[in-house]
Amino acid sequence: MAVKTMHAFRTLLALFGSLASCAGIAATPSVYEPYQTFAPLTLPEPVNSYRSSNGAPGPNYWQNGADYTIHATLNPTSKVLTGDEIITYTNNSPDRLDSLWLQLDENEYRKDARSVTATNWERSAFTDGFVLDTVEVESHSSFGHTDYVVSDTRVQIRLPQALASHGAKLRVHIHYHYTIPGSFGDRTSWVASQKGEIYDIAQWYPRMAVYDDLHGWDTQPYLVNEFYLEYGNFDYFITVPSTMVIAGSGELQNPQEVLTKSTLQRLAAARSSDKTVVIRSAADIDNAADRPARRSGMLTWHFRMQHTRDVSFSASNVFLWDAARIQLPDGGHSLAMSFYPIESAGPEAWGRSTEYLKHSVEEFSRRWLPYPYPVAINVAGGTSGMEYPGILFDGIDDKGKELFWITAHEIGHTWFPMIVGFNERRNAWMDEGFNTFIDVYESDAFENGVYGPKRDSEYAPGGGNPVDEILATINDPEAPVIMTRADAIQEKYRHSITYYKSALGLILLREQILGPERFDWAFRKFIRDWAFKHPAPSDFFRAMESEGGEDLAWFWRGWYFNNWALDLAVQDVRFTDGEAQVTLANRGRLVMPSVLEVVFKDGTKTRVPVPVETWIQQTTYTLKLGKQPVTSATIDPDHVLPDNDRSNNHWSK
Repeated sequence: MAVKTMHAFRTLLALFGSLASCAGIAATPSVYEPYQTFAPLTLPEPVNSYRSSNGAPGPNYWQNGADYTIHATLNPTSKVLTGDEIITYTNNSPDRLDSLWLQLDENEYRKDARSVTATNWERSAFTDGFVLDTVEVESHSSFGHTDYVVSDTRVQIRLPQALASHGAKLRVHIHYHYTIPGSFGDRTSWVASQKGEIYDIAQWYPRMAVYDDLHGWDTQPYLVNEFYLEYGNFDYFITVPSTMVIAGSGELQNPQEVLTKSTLQRLAAARSSDKTVVIRSAADIDNAADRPARRSGMLTWHFRMQHTRDVSFSASNVFLWDAARIQLPDGGHSLAMSFYPIESAGPEAWGRSTEYLKHSVEEFSRRWLPYPYPVAINVAGGTSGMEYPGILFDGIDDKGKELFWITAHEIGHTWFPMIVGFNERRNAWMDEGFNTFIDVYESDAFENGVYGPKRDSEYAPGGGNPVDEILATINDPEAPVIMTRADAIQEKYRHSITYYKSALGLILLREQILGPERFDWAFRKFIRDWAFKHPAPSDFFRAMESEGGEDLAWFWRGWYFNNWALDLAVQDVRFTDGEAQVTLANRGRLVMPSVLEVVFKDGTKTRVPVPVETWIQQTTYTLKLGKQPVTSATIDPDHVLPDNDRSNNHWSK
């Protein structure tokens, strides 16, 4: 129903409930069915030798690998990127492979792309997507042409000879080019800033699709949801005009060739500084001596990144650049760096980007798993709010709490899905929801919560309680459930389901169901077990049950597989035969552990836990609370549960 109608309906319920409570009359009828809520739950992905019953990888778990060597040239005049890549593909599966599937994400920008009709997004311009100049497969130590078929954002390479199983390798050589999208590129683009252009280059090379134990080749087209990629090692070389500076995933391998002596000295100082060090200032942008001179007018930057599923970079001749050391809990170090145009500078804006980035990486590393990469980079450009391994693309105009939040959120994606390799094309709720969940605690931690609590500020902008923000979605009969395929979720529900409901589910699991001590142990183990691997939803559900020590089928069924509502109520309060009695009711289909707070006539107060098992056989339960009459009783007194009707949560005399 409409929001105004719902508000009026709740107002009437509250009025009716206040009149009826003294007589013990229920304000709303119960739809709760214990047998349904607590029935055994069959999870979609089965237990086998690849995926264990405790949610960890099984004894025979396998995944394939892809290593890349890429040489690319960015031409800022023609706005064309030309690339030459060699992929070394390792087939660790038990299957012989007759073909290979690769992802061609740049084809999303073609006029005939499936995403044009699937998403109903109005695109202002188009490109020709990837142009594959040559596709070759290695045979007997030499490359030869092979058959291939392009299908939307995928290409199938048909092998002249099947690739054997259990560790056999094959090399693929592709020469390609494409036109870099303008601001319409969304996740990869070039944009004009005040002093020059910024190029955010992502999804810039044909990438191996995943072949796994769940779907074989996972070839879902690129519609709007993001990525599912194999892990490997990357060695990549980017040639650009010598006036440009490149920020790239991984470690720069030839700094002496592409940076001046003074820049190298500042960079060395930043590696041992917990305070932000300026590497390239506003004055340096117009100083020709700041960049190495080359007769050819071009420079090649060489980067290397190990054990990652992707790499990206940004290039511009107008970047300011600063950096600071990241201290990791295992004693290691990384480097936080920010690149931004002069209009983004300032202490209230990108001048604090490196500080935000450093704190986020240190906090996420302390809480969950140490950051695994040598650098973490934040770039201000035309691609606002997008994450890739070791590098973030954020907005030129971001500042203050918005810059902090987006920085923390995008670098948080390093853990989900860059380390824990979720399939975002199918289960976007895992990477976005899990990442939004860890954002909450980073906002609480930074400068004693100066930009928190995120759960209020982002999800309850009107100042309401954040657990209530999900109620409109739960009560919407057209709203999809969390477990819906990602591309099937309409844009109007994408944030509330994929981000918020998923994150709120983890908050409830941590703070109300398991408690932080049990949750954190189980969650950290899940992260360790699946680092640089490909977990499915069922693996997460099983891991949290096994290590959390709780049968959670009732929660998975109600919160993830359905949009069930919670409605706990104080149904009746009596003083009979010298004894106080409070009757509680569960009227919604969802159950949650809760707390009953009771105030007695003499002014004393008590709190009684109400576990979920209270409702395993019954819809009402009466507590006997001693010899004092009750003056008030409240279920969920701290308002920590998403209760659908709070008008029946409180009784007072």
